[in-house]
Amino acid sequence: MKGNLTRRGERSWRFKYDLPTTGKRETRYATLRGIKKEAQEEAARILASVTTGQHVDPSRETLGHFAERWLRDWAAQNVSNKTFTRYEQLLRKHVCTRVGSVPIQRLRAVDLQGIYAAMAADGLADRTRLHTHRVLHRVLRHATQWGVVQRNVASLVDAPVVQPNEIEILTAAQVQKVLQTLRGRSLYPIAVVALGTGMRRGELLALRWQDVDLDGAKLRVERALEQTKRGVLVFKSPKSRYGRRIITLPPSTVAELRAHRKSRAEQRLALGLGKASEDALVFATWEGSTRSPNALTKEWSLAMKAVGVKATFHSLRHTHASTLIASGLDVLTISRRLGHGSPAITLGVYGHLFKPDDRAAAIMEAALIGID
Repeated sequence: MKGNLTRRGERSWRFKYDLPTTGKRETRYATLRGIKKEAQEEAARILASVTTGQHVDPSRETLGHFAERWLRDWAAQNVSNKTFTRYEQLLRKHVCTRVGSVPIQRLRAVDLQGIYAAMAADGLADRTRLHTHRVLHRVLRHATQWGVVQRNVASLVDAPVVQPNEIEILTAAQVQKVLQTLRGRSLYPIAVVALGTGMRRGELLALRWQDVDLDGAKLRVERALEQTKRGVLVFKSPKSRYGRRIITLPPSTVAELRAHRKSRAEQRLALGLGKASEDALVFATWEGSTRSPNALTKEWSLAMKAVGVKATFHSLRHTHASTLIASGLDVLTISRRLGHGSPAITLGVYGHLFKPDDRAAAIMEAALIGID
């Protein structure tokens, strides 16, 4: 089976091909984007889908069908398990249930606005609506790149506005209360290291002893633990190059890690398990297996309920960051320590905590003295 590829613009191509039928020949056309090689590759995929019986006429393909194809052919290979699950939930629950039957080439900006309005009427959070808009924008951007639609209608819709929420930060008194309550429990050393480093839950549970340098008072963040929709635990690389980083440790955190390592060694000896290997997890279960992130969160929630403190496990990371900000540490250093992709992310989350510096006028006055 062959097709004909004709240039229409600098990066636009018309692909003409036939569908196999028992009667009259059916000719179809598709607009492909990109350089000639990219257009040829997409044309080859179209012909292959026709040959295998999986072809869908672009003019009739619904948004719901394309969303499923996008999840299978792009998202499954290019995003983490956690992100894929989130995309899947947003598309299937909030988008496809409302406009999934609409042909994607007939989708209008007003249809998307209707989705966001209906979600708001259902009482869904602004952030959920914003995430839905972002994933739809990405889906339709790929639909445009792949020649399925002429333009991304999501770019014509204003993104839902999210009002900033007050982040959870523990006071010094709450920190002491929490740590005193957790002392002697398996959560205690995890909480101490989380407060001392600002590491994320998945990074803490993926930490190995070979990543920790107690003598040098530092550790390396090389990976993170993720729990998939089906409960499978997967180790993955950080999202950005700044996620892989070295974090210096406060003396109290070093002391707690030494005590934790000694305690685990004694426990293993008592159980007849022998000495742990260097690649053993720092915060494993009592028998040495990987600890579930979801189980940790549940255990933390129950502990906080008993303590009477309203705080998620992630609030330990916020508390770490806010303490550094209050000390006057610069945003770039804080951003690198937290593993953010850029200081802009740090400012987006914690910008309201940075106090204005009134020294600017005095600094300029000193610099201008003596200038005629």
